[in-house]
Amino acid sequence: MDNVVIEKFGGASINSASAVRNVITILQRPTDRKRVIVVSAMGKTTNALEKVVNMWHKNKRFNYEEFERIKEYHRGIAEELFNQNTLESVLKQLNDIFEQIEERIKTLNPLDYNFLYDNIVSYGERLSSTIVSLYMDYVHMKHRLVEAQNYIKTDNTFRAAQVDWKQTRKSIDKDFNYLFDESDLILTQGFIGSTREGYTTTLGREGSDYSAAIFAYCLDADSLTIWKDVNGLMNADPKRMENTVKLNIVPYKEAIELSYYGASIIHPKTIKPLENKSIPLYVRSFNNPELQGSIICHGEQVVPLVPNYIFKEKQTLLSVSTKDFSFIAEDNISNIFSILSKHGVKVNLIQNSALTFSVCFEHSEFVLQNLIEDLQQFYNVKYNNDLQLITIRHYTEDSIKEATRNSKILIEQKNRVTIQCLIKPETESA
Repeated sequence: MDNVVIEKFGGASINSASAVRNVITILQRPTDRKRVIVVSAMGKTTNALEKVVNMWHKNKRFNYEEFERIKEYHRGIAEELFNQNTLESVLKQLNDIFEQIEERIKTLNPLDYNFLYDNIVSYGERLSSTIVSLYMDYVHMKHRLVEAQNYIKTDNTFRAAQVDWKQTRKSIDKDFNYLFDESDLILTQGFIGSTREGYTTTLGREGSDYSAAIFAYCLDADSLTIWKDVNGLMNADPKRMENTVKLNIVPYKEAIELSYYGASIIHPKTIKPLENKSIPLYVRSFNNPELQGSIICHGEQVVPLVPNYIFKEKQTLLSVSTKDFSFIAEDNISNIFSILSKHGVKVNLIQNSALTFSVCFEHSEFVLQNLIEDLQQFYNVKYNNDLQLITIRHYTEDSIKEATRNSKILIEQKNRVTIQCLIKPETESA
């Protein structure tokens, strides 16, 4: 489809009434493009809804305290955005959604965690898109609000759904021409899809970037812009390191590497669909929309070429050895990976020796205890928690020293471009 662009606004960009107004100001700039706007849940709503889900899963008790905070947060934003004449109608629509959440969760099997999660946590995006849409109406901004799950079709892998690209493209092609005839601006949700049977699915944490890339791919968009709270892609998290450098140009392949190793600025699955159709991805600041930001596109080298730092907190190192002290062989490794897969463990680092096989992954107490229980049927198991995984792309010796200062390095692996260090940060003595 010609002359279409996709823009995605994350939770931080719409976490307050003033933030919503700022987004609308950005969207009101003159343009002759047709636009699809993808929004995430507001602020930390996803985390809050997860708490509601977790209590229902563990105790079959509804977390009224957390749910009340969710309601007050969204009502508070609405009360700042709308005048009294409009507010009553807005609050009624929000209350209808809140009632749906409470009624829905009580019909769901608490033991089927992934299905439960997708059905409830997805309401965060429904709440945010409802408020943004109503505010667009309030300021007379013509648009169409559509449900993403009617278009993004997936398999039945709840919490990490795989996209059915053929069916998704068919669904989008079927409707979006006439939708754009009605309005040049279409608003929808990130993160959410649905199965052939109509069950709600989600695309994984931070999956709204991926949603935007799916729409970009299926609509043959001219570009995708992701609006962030930073001025572009930085070579490190500014909250972690001083004197960070903005990356002006990042090749698709480098962006895939960075997201693979855990760079939080972009969802790992976002890049490949864009690369396949040569759709440029812009990363820009919603706080400084006049700045150019960064572009991810075809190319050979990052500009400027500097070390890139990725920090992963709350890592667990789990080491496995055979009970008879025999070598760790291929059949052992195959069995270990089968058990890891069973528990949904995403491995961030692997090290093996003759007698020991070690993996590093993000800590989850629930997953860890069940994983150990299964592994101990066959192996001796040891583990360490509260570790940090540091990845440096285009490293130098100085960059390694800077990143690992005041830390004990447990594992170090490197090739010509990338080094990974699993460290135990040393606590300062009183």
